[in-house]
Amino acid sequence: MARPRSKNKVVCENKLCSFFRKEQGKNIIKKGINRAKHRQYICLHCNKYFVETKGTPLYNRKLSDRKIKELCKELVEKKGIRAVERTLGIHRDTIGSYLSAFAEHAKEISKYLTRNLELSTYEVDEFWTFVKKNKKNLSKTTKKNLQQAISGDIQS
Repeated sequence: MARPRSKNKVVCENKLCSFFRKEQGKNIIKKGINRAKHRQYICLHCNKYFVETKGTPLYNRKLSDRKIKELCKELVEKKGIRAVERTLGIHRDTIGSYLSAFAEHAKEISKYLTRNLELSTYEVDEFWTFVKKNKKNLSKTTKKNLQQAISGDIQS
């Protein structure tokens, strides 16, 4: 008797697959680790491989998770790009590339919230302020839904 599959949060990222970004009925299994040390998965419906960062601003990026966290912390502190370059030893073009990827992702989330959920821009701003202040006090389901929205796993 085979052991049951472990639950995973990933969804198929192949746009041609009938289970593209669908949670219900997905058939995805873990299939090793790539050179960047990201977990690989395979969708058994379309037989396509993808990594856990597919569909996020960190897809196909070479910096380690630790360096990316340090970069985000430095940028949140409102340091200039050249100051961050000196502090972390990352080239300013790389920093600019990550910054534009993060900005594009934030723009997509805001667009989803305003169009699909029909929130005004003021409500979206209040939403992010509320989430930033109360993230640790949110319920498990709300945290899960927020994580899905942030990671791009939301259904349109």
